[in-house]
Amino acid sequence: MGSGFLPKLAAGCDKRLRLSSLAWACLLLSASAACAAAPIHLASISHYHHRHHHVYHRHRGPGAQPNLRSSEALVMDVTDHKVLYARKADGQRPIASITKLMTTLVVAEAKQPLDQVLQVTDADRSREPSRLAVGTRLTRAQLFHLALMASENRAAHALARNYPGGVAACISAMNAKARALGMTHTHFVEPTGLSSEDTSTPEDLAKLVMAASQSSVIRRYSTSPGYTIRSGRRMVAYHNTDALVHRASWHIIVQKTGFTNPAGHCLVMQAVIGHRTVVMVLLNSWGKYTRVADARRVRQWTEAQLTRHAVRQVASRA
Repeated sequence: MGSGFLPKLAAGCDKRLRLSSLAWACLLLSASAACAAAPIHLASISHYHHRHHHVYHRHRGPGAQPNLRSSEALVMDVTDHKVLYARKADGQRPIASITKLMTTLVVAEAKQPLDQVLQVTDADRSREPSRLAVGTRLTRAQLFHLALMASENRAAHALARNYPGGVAACISAMNAKARALGMTHTHFVEPTGLSSEDTSTPEDLAKLVMAASQSSVIRRYSTSPGYTIRSGRRMVAYHNTDALVHRASWHIIVQKTGFTNPAGHCLVMQAVIGHRTVVMVLLNSWGKYTRVADARRVRQWTEAQLTRHAVRQVASRA
């Protein structure tokens, strides 16, 4: 062998490695672009979960699951129609103010004027304290804003009270909507979520989140970071109960928090993670900040799962 053969061989191998790396990079970019362009299909929202009940972490072995502090959880890749993670996803339990997503959904679908001025009355009082004074006059849009962003109970009740037919008709519409969405283990008895008889499951709530994401009113107001209104003689500043809406690194489409002692701390949302539309349902978390930490853990875990899935798809095509 000539003395120049080994350097030439090494140079050739290095060139082939660079070309191979470039090919893989192109394939990964193509897969990422395809993910970003994938449409969201909601036509069969009431049935697709059971048709596509595949949980990736079951095939990953111990240690691959996100270490969540929420007792019930569900993570779904809506773009690809896949269940990524489930824990007690069919367990029925109180859902606290997650109820307000259904309340505002049926009120929004009633197509009542958003600029109509409504008054908060004694009928909207509850056992929970509120900064929204009785006698306050706000538009229906402002009540939507407070109910979704700040989980204001009196605002949600005023929306239901002014629904065609009143509160009873609104609750009936909420339960009818749940049936229409295939939420077979969901029941509502009042519009705020203060009652522990407002119950559902992570599976059902995922369907509600996806339906709510189709409402421009719910999308706009549930992700608003803050809002100030005049209540009586003073100005009252409200802030979003979900700290994640303030984070520029999160692309949240719709969200809602909830808390009562029976329900624990809850959080549901639809967000874009790794060019995918993902729904997460977190129920009965240990604490107010733990549900946010759980959402971060879900995001990190989901990004890792989607990356591995994309790599496997690219490898299978190579």
